[in-house]
Amino acid sequence: MMTLLKRRLALLAPVLALALASTALRADDAATSVELRILAINDFHGYLQPPPGGLALPDPADPDKKTSVPAGGAEHMATLVQQLRAGHAHSIFVAAGDLIGASPFLSAMFHDEPTIESMSLMGLALSAVGNHEFDEGRTELLRMQHGGCHPVDGCLGPHPFTGAKFQYLAASTVDTATGKTLLPATAVRDFGGIPVGFIGLTLKTTPTMVSPPGVAGLQFRDEAETVNEQVAELKARGVEAIVVLIHEGGFPTGGINDCPGISGPIVEIVRKFDRAVDLVISGHTHRAYTCTIDGRLVTSGDRYGTLVTAIDLVLDPKTRDVVSARADNVVVRTETLAKDPAQTALIDSYDRLAGPIAARPAGSVTAAVSRMPNAAGESALGDLVADAHLAATRDRETGGAEIAITNPGGLRADINAAEDGKVTFGDVFAAQPFRNQLVTMTLTGAQLKAALELQWQDPARPRILQVSRGFSYAWDNTAAPGARIVAERMLLHGKPITAERSYRVTINAYLAAGGDGFTPFTQGTDRLTGVYDVDALFGYFRAHSPIAPAPLDRISRMN
Repeated sequence: MMTLLKRRLALLAPVLALALASTALRADDAATSVELRILAINDFHGYLQPPPGGLALPDPADPDKKTSVPAGGAEHMATLVQQLRAGHAHSIFVAAGDLIGASPFLSAMFHDEPTIESMSLMGLALSAVGNHEFDEGRTELLRMQHGGCHPVDGCLGPHPFTGAKFQYLAASTVDTATGKTLLPATAVRDFGGIPVGFIGLTLKTTPTMVSPPGVAGLQFRDEAETVNEQVAELKARGVEAIVVLIHEGGFPTGGINDCPGISGPIVEIVRKFDRAVDLVISGHTHRAYTCTIDGRLVTSGDRYGTLVTAIDLVLDPKTRDVVSARADNVVVRTETLAKDPAQTALIDSYDRLAGPIAARPAGSVTAAVSRMPNAAGESALGDLVADAHLAATRDRETGGAEIAITNPGGLRADINAAEDGKVTFGDVFAAQPFRNQLVTMTLTGAQLKAALELQWQDPARPRILQVSRGFSYAWDNTAAPGARIVAERMLLHGKPITAERSYRVTINAYLAAGGDGFTPFTQGTDRLTGVYDVDALFGYFRAHSPIAPAPLDRISRMN
């Protein structure tokens, strides 16, 4: 019996040895897999302090309704970033653009230097450029990267501005004079001996969203073509794990971590990407989602620092590629997250300088003035701002304006007064943070109509211009593009606008340069440049308070 047992064991020994070796190999593979945690944000827009209204989430009591959760702020975000990094041997913090621009007073007052410092202090490593990074032009973006005093306002902050400690990436933004990208196209970081490539870029329609002079000499190339070219270069350098940081996005359905359906530009862009792209971190649309598009994980983290996206990748040490990816949008809850002391100290150093300016009394309102448009595209804030611009330029010596027009993209926050109805300069600035000077020009009625016809350049996202009291127009929703403005319904003080007559019209410098694609405004003559838009609004509050939201009857939609 013992002899027979020994023989059987001898026969089984090679099989057992092979099985044990195989088990050991699998265990060794698992042990050498590299786990990488990527933390991501997008569209921070200088919200160093929590945004009013927080984050809208499904109501636990009724999923069909939304409830607001206090969220955001650099102090709380820094704490969450530290927590989400804890216990991870390999991690990196990145962004998908629009860190700055359209910012609240605390950041905008100092040309967004505080936000750049905050992100650097928080450990941000890489960021795509967004369209708002170009709000003050290419030269100012390069100053954000490299440091130095503002060329006009000088050094305003509590200490010298040394520039970003993180790297902006601009793969699709090419200087036509040199043929090179304005900023690096890619960055490669090593995690556990495995290189990971990051491609950063903005959307190709950026020139239609910023002041044309600020991006003169720059070409914004197709997103997918750019990414695929960079993928080829990264692979030639031996990089297999590839992440795209893109300032373009989509419109999902569902909650912040759901994606039962998504539409918008990001869908078709991702489908055109080379299969080597493993992860896409997106932004621009101010929405939250974790989606799978064409087999790739695609994420976005809302806006204003209310979410941090925690993404976990597993990298194979043999193929040096991504073998799995999952993501979770984590709320920056102000009620449970402690404030980071370093961020508090930074914010306080700027707030000591900005606070007294922001607290200056502007006036009062009888009710909140909302930027939410009605079905025709008109908003109470748009009416108020246009009226303020007209008042500032109506006199002959300030322009002789008859009409004032402003763009909806320049209206960034409702004017929500304190309980007593009081409004401060900070409230006014939050509504109009771009500091565009007003430009009064002469336009014919035909040129004015041509400009209004361009409000539907992008049918999916119309830009309905806001107009001052006394001017009104109607548009036909069923008419063909270029023929939607009803000529006989364009009225100034009840009288039709005539094609041949000249009118004095006030717009901001952004529109005057053809911003948002409104090129007919570049044809205006006899230009007179006036005060800053925010100063006009502040002056209007001082002169006309208390202010009540006007009835929305200047823009009419037919059909």
